[in-house]
Amino acid sequence: MSENDTNATELSTRIISETTLDAVIYADKTGVIRLWNDAATTLFGYSREEALGKSLDLIIPEKHRDAHWTGWDRVMETGVTRYGQEPLSAPALKSTGEKISLEFSITMLKDAEGKIEGIAAILRDVTKRWNAERAVRDELRQLKESQA
Repeated sequence: MSENDTNATELSTRIISETTLDAVIYADKTGVIRLWNDAATTLFGYSREEALGKSLDLIIPEKHRDAHWTGWDRVMETGVTRYGQEPLSAPALKSTGEKISLEFSITMLKDAEGKIEGIAAILRDVTKRWNAERAVRDELRQLKESQA
């Protein structure tokens, strides 16, 4: 790698880590967090030092872990995911234990031979929007029930 490539890589990493408004997390193929930007700290409440080297279980609610890891293992084995084309929604946990709703996109990162090295995710808190939509659905349901 040339000096220019190294400088460009360092600049890209700084931009992702320090200036992006969305949380960016990269986990290796075993699910260990290897990149945690400043926005991830703001979103989840864990410092970079607290998150790096930890399992994604740090932010996955316990009742969703089995399904998450089953899907994760399948993707690592096959290299195929149905989640590459549109944003995903999922619950997550903050350091305080508070549950939040996330919307995120993922990309698989592969080595030169095409083997998956890990997955990067760009995440955003959509809890307020999700709660507002749920309130509208509840109100509509109650209105329909009152008219029945």
